Amino acid sequence: MTENLKLAPICIPNEGSYSQGNSRGTPASDERSDCCERNRVPSPRITTTEPRNDHPMKQHHPLGIASLLAAFALGLLPATAANQPATAAPSLSPAGRQLESKYAATLKGLQEEIARALPTIDEAKKAAFVAGREAVKKAEAAVTAAQQGLEKIEEAEALVGHAKGKWLGGAEKGIANAEPMLQKATTDAEPEAAKKELARWQADKEAGLKALKERQEALDKAKSEEPKWKRELEQAQEALAKAQAGTLQTVDALGLGSFLASGKLDARLVKYVVLCEATPRGLAEFAQQGAEHAALVDKLLADGDLMKQMVMVDGAAGGNYGRAMEIYTAIRQASPKAKDGVLQRLALAIALEHAVPVKQDNPAAQKTSGPATVDPVKRYLSYEKACLDGELDPAFKGLSAWDLRFVIDGDEPDETATWGREMLRNYRPDLIFDPDYGWRYVRAVSTDVQYGSQNEKFDRPSLQQYQNIIMNGGVCGRRAFFGRFILRSFGIPTTARPQTGHGALIHWTPAGWVCCLGGGWGSGWTKTRYNGDLDFLATTQARAVGEPYMQVKRAQWVGDILGEKQVFGFSCGEPGLWYGVSLYRQRAIVEQATAKALAAVGTNLGEANESVETRATAVVKAAVTDADKKVAVGPNGVITIPAAACTEGVQSIKSFLGGLQGFCAGTFGCEVDVPNPGKYRLTARVVSVHADGQLQLTANQAKDPIAMTLPYTCGKWEQTKPVEVTLPQGKNVLGFSKPERGFTLKDITLTPVK
Repeated sequence: MTENLKLAPICIPNEGSYSQGNSRGTPASDERSDCCERNRVPSPRITTTEPRNDHPMKQHHPLGIASLLAAFALGLLPATAANQPATAAPSLSPAGRQLESKYAATLKGLQEEIARALPTIDEAKKAAFVAGREAVKKAEAAVTAAQQGLEKIEEAEALVGHAKGKWLGGAEKGIANAEPMLQKATTDAEPEAAKKELARWQADKEAGLKALKERQEALDKAKSEEPKWKRELEQAQEALAKAQAGTLQTVDALGLGSFLASGKLDARLVKYVVLCEATPRGLAEFAQQGAEHAALVDKLLADGDLMKQMVMVDGAAGGNYGRAMEIYTAIRQASPKAKDGVLQRLALAIALEHAVPVKQDNPAAQKTSGPATVDPVKRYLSYEKACLDGELDPAFKGLSAWDLRFVIDGDEPDETATWGREMLRNYRPDLIFDPDYGWRYVRAVSTDVQYGSQNEKFDRPSLQQYQNIIMNGGVCGRRAFFGRFILRSFGIPTTARPQTGHGALIHWTPAGWVCCLGGGWGSGWTKTRYNGDLDFLATTQARAVGEPYMQVKRAQWVGDILGEKQVFGFSCGEPGLWYGVSLYRQRAIVEQATAKALAAVGTNLGEANESVETRATAVVKAAVTDADKKVAVGPNGVITIPAAACTEGVQSIKSFLGGLQGFCAGTFGCEVDVPNPGKYRLTARVVSVHADGQLQLTANQAKDPIAMTLPYTCGKWEQTKPVEVTLPQGKNVLGFSKPERGFTLKDITLTPVK
């Protein structure tokens, strides 16, 4: 039994939750929320109506029992929160107040009961853990200082490179252009203008040379200190490793291994967590809406297995467990398939994630009544259908409920996700078959989301934002938005991973989560309760181990009982004893599993496109047989030329329509034997995701090409507008110019003109 145990203050009714940043992934640093501060002044609680665009894994703020009792006695509850707008709290009916008292009493009873069952920890061993953490922090500060010294060298090298390249290189180019202007001047005014231009560039060159000299001197000085910083970094890293190992030993010495490995208290712990996060007030507000609502709360609090599932995957968004139970029940009523397997986990993930409504990006709705919110039941049914129809990634069926929260949290309307799957199946099926999970689906960003904001002005209000992004491109944020969207569409978990001055993403693969379109692990943060990307990675790796991860959660739940600040990662602040135990137990689980962080993919694509040649290359090409290339002539004289019959400018890939189709990104052509001479209407069955373009068609190397429009098909199959071409009997050669942007071709049809 624990002696002199300090209990956590009971969660006060009417508490609120606070945002952890939106899920859109905008890379502004000011969107980093204080996701680890548990003990803020509570805000009023709104349980079911406030839409959100942030991550669901929120925290709640318990206050003292004395405050709770005083609130009950006086009928007074806090009306505002620090740094948050004041909102009137929903009032409780007499029945609601009775429910609130009942839930509060249950919460208090659970807390006291669990506290009596906790193991006693020796004070000297606690002090050893605290001392170990201090040693770790000191070593971490030394590592940071040494790294900053080496970073100064990198910065100095970059400044020298800038002076040599952009500054002096630009000046030399300007001088080279201005000198011929001076020599070719014909009017009286032209020499003077040319001289001024030349003088400007020469002055810029002089300034560049001066800057180069100063920067080179600074670099030389920094370089002279490089051995020192490297030596200090090596020493600091050794000290840090030693301190971390020592602290882990102090955690082991606490003797909590058998307690954490036991599930004896799980039923009471998870019920406490649900009541604390939901708050008695929040549950009462939900339950007082009617007998059905009250019954849902009672059913939840009586179902230990369901509560355990919920809190294991980080609970209901906003603490809205009543609403989560309502959604979960509605989904199971809407579909009998939601009772087991991945579909049950999907239903649970949606219920928890959408317990606070998720804003839906819908241009039409925004024009009328403001942003709509996602209907959670319809979202479930949409993913269920896609799963049963085989449209999602094969790995989808093995995802956990926690993983699935990162699939179903998007702001896209369900029909847009359906479009995303259809678009990629039609346009670039090779990206669906990509064996590299780091790039599967998301490679569409590098191949087709052009870098640059110059075309964003052409966004169409009739299109959904992700359709506009692939059509008109964008800079880092829009590219990352599209990357996460297309991953979610195919059922791959993903979340924003911004870094300083840049938007990127991370996503699930069978081998672990990977960074994409940005720097590697350690260079950014997440908008989740785990904050730092390395802490997010650690929890994904520990969760993947399975049952041992329960020890991490049990330590956290005990920390909640004892009122510790919630710290879900070392980047979130200094943990208390039990939260510290949870983090070190997590680290030990990862190390024992020898989990390795995957290298980032697309780090060179954060601020630039791939080369034209790379983007024009199909990822998975198909073998082409003579049968695939066979030209068909119908009884009515209509000639159909398959894409596989075209020359190398068309790369053959498998088609979801059956057979093959071709991705066209270069000059291409085809040969066709025409049985009957005359005029033909030529059309092509194509898919495009970019604005209207043009091809130049030549028949038998004619001097005058025929302009052929490539329509914008928004990822669907369409026929081009017919163009007329005259062909003699026998062998004919059709040639097509290189398109401005790639498109997909299924076949070309020649229809006789009668």
